[in-house]
Amino acid sequence: MESVMKYITGFFGGLATVLMAVLPVTILWTVLTGGTVFGMDVIANLSALVASLGNGGFVGLVVLVIITSFFVGKK
Repeated sequence: MESVMKYITGFFGGLATVLMAVLPVTILWTVLTGGTVFGMDVIANLSALVASLGNGGFVGLVVLVIITSFFVGKK
């Protein structure tokens, strides 16, 4: 069972790494071309996320801490 959990967490960790590498490319594509990537406006989505966290007050801060905990490497 432990090996299955390691396999699954390794898979999702690798997937998150790939997505975090693709994100700057999609932002650059949107800025340079003014178009969307895969039908999504990445900059508008990020702006909406930041605005919703900012309007959330303390709850927004807690959500931000939880989200960043997923991306900070644990050693």
